Amino acid sequence: MWRCVRMPRRVAIIGAGGRDFHNFNVYFRDNPEYRVVAFLATQIPGITGKRYPASLAGRLYPDGIPIVSLEYLEDIVKSYGVEELVLSYSDLTYEDLGRVMSRVLASGASFRILGPSDTMIEASKPVIAVVGVRTGVGKSSVSREVARLLVEKNLRVGIIRHPMAYGDLEKMAVQRFSDMNDLDKYGATIEEREEYEHYIKMGLTVYAGVDYGRLISIVEKENDVVLWDGGNNDWPFYRPDYTITVADAMRPGAEISSFPGEVNLRIADAVIINKADQAKPGAIETIKENVKRVNPRARISVAESVVELDNPGVVEGKRVVVVEDSPTVTHGGLPYAAGYVAAKKHGAEIIDPRPYAVGIIKELYEKYPHMGPVLPSTGYSPSQLRDLEETLRRIPADAVVLGTPSDISRLIRIDKPVARVSFHVKIVEGPSIKDMVEEFLERARRKLA
Repeated sequence: MWRCVRMPRRVAIIGAGGRDFHNFNVYFRDNPEYRVVAFLATQIPGITGKRYPASLAGRLYPDGIPIVSLEYLEDIVKSYGVEELVLSYSDLTYEDLGRVMSRVLASGASFRILGPSDTMIEASKPVIAVVGVRTGVGKSSVSREVARLLVEKNLRVGIIRHPMAYGDLEKMAVQRFSDMNDLDKYGATIEEREEYEHYIKMGLTVYAGVDYGRLISIVEKENDVVLWDGGNNDWPFYRPDYTITVADAMRPGAEISSFPGEVNLRIADAVIINKADQAKPGAIETIKENVKRVNPRARISVAESVVELDNPGVVEGKRVVVVEDSPTVTHGGLPYAAGYVAAKKHGAEIIDPRPYAVGIIKELYEKYPHMGPVLPSTGYSPSQLRDLEETLRRIPADAVVLGTPSDISRLIRIDKPVARVSFHVKIVEGPSIKDMVEEFLERARRKLA
């Protein structure tokens, strides 16, 4: 009697060096019903041309998995007989999402998104998550305040940061950053340093990497609670006991027009509308109405993002170049961020870097025409760091305003005086972050016992 043997379904995963690898690890890695033939990378410059290593890919992939550019989607579908493409990256407008979906379907393949039930890992320790509706909403200042309040409760807090898996994937499978030397040890990029340094300065340990199943077992042994610090506007990798979603008063409507930003809005226990001090008239009310419509159970707070300079004397009345957090002003969609706000606050004349840009920096201005007269802190590789350094050198400015939280002077030479920006969140309406932490701890009593 003949038996029908079903061949594994051939899949390619679309991502950006983070969610894509996580989805593979938790859903596809040991699943005999599928064969992942490629990762199709986008958003992040310089991460293609590698392989997801066999040591991480598992027994079904003895040769690893190639990582190629999303540009070649149609070719990959045709050459490898791909039946299904799985979207696994974040910070998309619905227009972006629809365009990718249409491209996939036009290739003849099916389109799929794995949801939280398929991708969230259950943790034995309590998890509080801070996520956003878009990149650049001010998650980091909220996360820092949550961490500070938990430490005040004499709790050991493990910070798990959304992955930025752009380097040697085998070496960075599981990472633990407890001092500044660890940043050098792992060869952390500017983008990673922007997210890790402020926690290290608080005396906390940050955990990140590629394999978040292995990672959580280490974090749980060393800590009482887990703080998930989300990247872009992705939802958490671990099932949270409490979720704080940050919205942006400068971008009303983004909370219901971005993916998966609206997912984060709908799962939120509390929503903080940040940057109220920079909002246009009516923006905050618009966001409040949107929150109430899609998630009426969420508690709503309004906050200001207080921006300060450590050395205002080198900025006031001077010609300055502003360096901003790269993801915020590239795929995050903002024309500027905290550095620009601080420079304007202190009466500086801001020099437009675009005429002086070289290499990857010049390419980014062409790719993201929305970007204002600021310099993105892109530095995913040594060559990109050289382009950033050379662009800074060419700009005829008196000083540099570093809006990026990272001390990039550890990675590149800056031949001008520097003023560094700091910012913190200040709740001006609604429940405080302390109230949110107390509510989280009340829910987490059983896990903490």
